[in-house]
Amino acid sequence: MKSPLLAAALSLALAPWFAAPAGAELFQPWPTAAPAKPAPKSPVRAAKPAPAKPEPAKAAKPAAKPAPAKTTAVKTTAVKTTAAKAAHEKEPAKPKADAAKPGEAKAPIEGKAAATAKAASEPAKAAAAATGAAAAAAAAAAATPPKPLDRAEAIQRAEASLNASPVMTADFVQIGGDGRRAEGKLFIHKVGRMRFEYAQPATMEVVSDGVTVAVRDRKLNTQDLYFIAQTPLKFLLNEKIDLEKDVKLLDVVTDDAGTAISIEDKATLGGTSKIKLLFDSKTFQLKQWQVTDPQGYETLVSLFNIDRDSSPDPKLFKVAKE
Repeated sequence: MKSPLLAAALSLALAPWFAAPAGAELFQPWPTAAPAKPAPKSPVRAAKPAPAKPEPAKAAKPAAKPAPAKTTAVKTTAVKTTAAKAAHEKEPAKPKADAAKPGEAKAPIEGKAAATAKAASEPAKAAAAATGAAAAAAAAAAATPPKPLDRAEAIQRAEASLNASPVMTADFVQIGGDGRRAEGKLFIHKVGRMRFEYAQPATMEVVSDGVTVAVRDRKLNTQDLYFIAQTPLKFLLNEKIDLEKDVKLLDVVTDDAGTAISIEDKATLGGTSKIKLLFDSKTFQLKQWQVTDPQGYETLVSLFNIDRDSSPDPKLFKVAKE
């Protein structure tokens, strides 16, 4: 479909071709004259060219035809205006674009809101980065094996742990030299008081009142008494433990399992006993010991559920002397 502008242009371009050519009236036939009147022919014919003179003016008529062209141009302008108006009416998007201009005015506000949200998120990002860095540092520290303690530091930490509290309650599991297993409850209250209470089916219990150690058999209803100085664990019941002075230190070994301190006591009943104390690698709390008696039999005792705050009942440490 041709646009109005194209139609107007075609009308202007083709108008001269369809109009009558300039001077066409010159080719019209003259009226036939009577032969009887030759004399006036000359003046008449001489006079005829006079009307012919205005012909150039007639010939100028095509040049004067731009007036209609102007009208056509005006019409074309009107057509253009009408077409533009129609196009304007047919385009609903432009009012939306104009309506969108207020949105453009809101853009700075939205930009400020985005900037505010971004600024508010910066501390959270920084906190998350700090948390991530702390977690990474903790993971790296956990992955890095701890530096082995030297002998002096290991002994110092062991003594600090043993002297941290005068009381202790714990569950224990004992494996004897013959492989038999027993378990029960351990109570300690410094100075010198201790009780190993074995659970059934065992019938033994060992009680110290600070001076005497009684070994009882509940089934046989018997009791054997010893001086506390004759027992291998007497140093653990001192008010203040000093491993360098109380016993002879043989070896100190630190590894992933913890710190093991090996000592020797020549004053135990029957001869020399060797004791190995094992401390936890993290808390440095005493968790196990192994006693090798003068005959070479080994007894391993492991501690669980250790409580260093609760004080045991004093009645637990009474020894009936016969």
